[in-house]
Amino acid sequence: MNNAYTYEYKVVTFRESLIGDALDSDKLEKVLNKHAGDGWALKAITSADVKGRIGPGAVEGLLLTFERPLG
Repeated sequence: MNNAYTYEYKVVTFRESLIGDALDSDKLEKVLNKHAGDGWALKAITSADVKGRIGPGAVEGLLLTFERPLG
């Protein structure tokens, strides 16, 4: 299959530091703008349980999927 564009993808985990924290929209905005500055476009946001930094459990978070043309 020969497409005019070939894309690359990046998945970033976004979670709050403590269980029960409200989503920090300013922090999320900074993450989105940082990746946009590197040429990444947000493709999807998915709510998911993501592994925490301490212990075996997971906390509620987001998976941010970005795409950009390759090359």
